[in-house]
Amino acid sequence: MTTKAFHFEILRQNGTARLGLIHTRRGQIRTPAFMPVGTAATVKAVKPESVVSSGAEVILCNTYHLMLRPGAQIVEEFGGLHPFMNWSRPILTDSGGYQVMSLQALRRMTEQGVEFRSHIDGSLYKLSPETSMEIQRQLNSDIVMCLDECTPYPSSFDVAKTSMELSMRWAKRCRSSFGAPEGRALFGIQQGSIYRDLREESAAELRAIDFDGFAIGGLAVGEGQERMFEVLDYAPSMLPTHKPRYLMGVGKPPDIIGAVRRGVDMFDCVLPTRSGRTAQAFTSKGSLNLKNARFSRDQDALDISCACPTCRSYSRGYLHHLFKCKEMLGATLVSEHNLYFYQTMMAGIRDAISKGQFENFADQFLHCYGESNVDHQ
Repeated sequence: MTTKAFHFEILRQNGTARLGLIHTRRGQIRTPAFMPVGTAATVKAVKPESVVSSGAEVILCNTYHLMLRPGAQIVEEFGGLHPFMNWSRPILTDSGGYQVMSLQALRRMTEQGVEFRSHIDGSLYKLSPETSMEIQRQLNSDIVMCLDECTPYPSSFDVAKTSMELSMRWAKRCRSSFGAPEGRALFGIQQGSIYRDLREESAAELRAIDFDGFAIGGLAVGEGQERMFEVLDYAPSMLPTHKPRYLMGVGKPPDIIGAVRRGVDMFDCVLPTRSGRTAQAFTSKGSLNLKNARFSRDQDALDISCACPTCRSYSRGYLHHLFKCKEMLGATLVSEHNLYFYQTMMAGIRDAISKGQFENFADQFLHCYGESNVDHQ
């Protein structure tokens, strides 16, 4: 059941890497795509106009955080997330499953859903597949994620199997509750930890339910890059080829390159802005810690190959000064640069796939980044 006004087309394939286009009611998303994270209806330290200028065509907001503050009802009164936060392009809302997993002692899982205490004030909340769909309806996001249990790592086969089966039962309830609203899409989430048999069983369940897109969940939770790539060697191919594939919570530039190699289309991660707020800048030659004293007299731009406003106008020495003085402008300037760097990387990936040169691009990127031997299939 494909939602009206939402569909995906593959424009070119270079090995397993895919160049595609997601059509939504609020515009197109070129894939492979990276989604900046706007957890609480803001990409931290960056204005929406700057997020657009970076090249981002879709952002992610989080159901868990928004249901706590300001509350889904308040967002609905504003007409949904788009007018509330002044963002006109597509928005994907995560269901909050990962955040609930991280609460551990503050939550209680049942077949019905999850009960948890707010990390803000300790208030009791209940989240079920049905309430998750209702909250995301109130937020009026364009791409909705099923409520699932993000299986922690490490987990035994039996624990991972029980968790995956619960997520699949919840996926059916999400599909039923979501219905077929015009223009909005629902993605199912594959689980199964690092176990191939469980990943296949999960994928089969999701294919039978039928979703507009499919996510690969339960990775980037501590298993390390090598183990993650081992799972990605087979997990994406278990999902329908004609629907977008979304790897949740990834990641570092080499992780994205490796996942594109394995057929993934969509990514999200807090790293560009979280790192920007802590003085870490991503550059074509690797990352820089701008708090390091060696930058105090450095008059060069962050990255001489970057055309972002930060690199055009500010020196490493000035940015070092801002962080040493704890000035907020430092976080904004480096976050804006990091977002631009990620979007430039994604544009380079797409261009390389379109020309049938992705492997050459990937090898050159990783070599310059300083991780040339990190990933070769």
